[in-house]
Amino acid sequence: MRYVFRVQELASVAVAGSADVFPVHRIYCVGQNYANHAREMGSNPEREAPFFFSKPADAVCPDDSRLAFPLATENLNHEIELVVAIGKKGTNILAAEARDYVFGYAVGLDLTRRDLQSEAKKKGRPWATAKGFDNSAPCSALHPVSEVGHIERGKITLYVNGELRQEGDISEMIWTVEEVISALSGFFELRPGDLIFTGTPAGVGPVKKGDKLKGEVENLAKLNITVI
Repeated sequence: MRYVFRVQELASVAVAGSADVFPVHRIYCVGQNYANHAREMGSNPEREAPFFFSKPADAVCPDDSRLAFPLATENLNHEIELVVAIGKKGTNILAAEARDYVFGYAVGLDLTRRDLQSEAKKKGRPWATAKGFDNSAPCSALHPVSEVGHIERGKITLYVNGELRQEGDISEMIWTVEEVISALSGFFELRPGDLIFTGTPAGVGPVKKGDKLKGEVENLAKLNITVI
């Protein structure tokens, strides 16, 4: 077999403390998984079934990236998130068994073209252009479960130019990691290489050219991004 053009390098995320890399298959994201964020977005935080959207695998970019301000937006927003990496194939996974499918955890940013998202919501259109653009999924190095255990709680924060913008605790998620995996596996066959961005706490806001972002989840590698 001969490809008609040069095949792009597979998107991947570093594995902390090793030379290994985690090849990315798909990126799934959970919408409004913290009650305080749901309220700030004008939604009802009642505990209904989780909903999902996706980003292309090559939207991922590593720690210390310098990202060009994206096209077609005047309102780029930050959303700090815990990222779950899937290490085993499965469908219709029971929540009680979901931990068996987790390879590890990382810190991620769900960058959002908020103006495009707001317009799409008004017209009942998909969020693809608002969420799935180039470099819209920065991700720190992954920490395997064997190293950090399963993350149920811990401080999650985002600083912009040294100023605290977002702060919460993983325990405040409306749907736990296990529930998210279970629900998502009812729609898609989860595979090794999948990343799940699990939602953001309140405090989302604009990002400008020149801003330096630092995201943290307790016990995980920090994520540093500069917008140029």
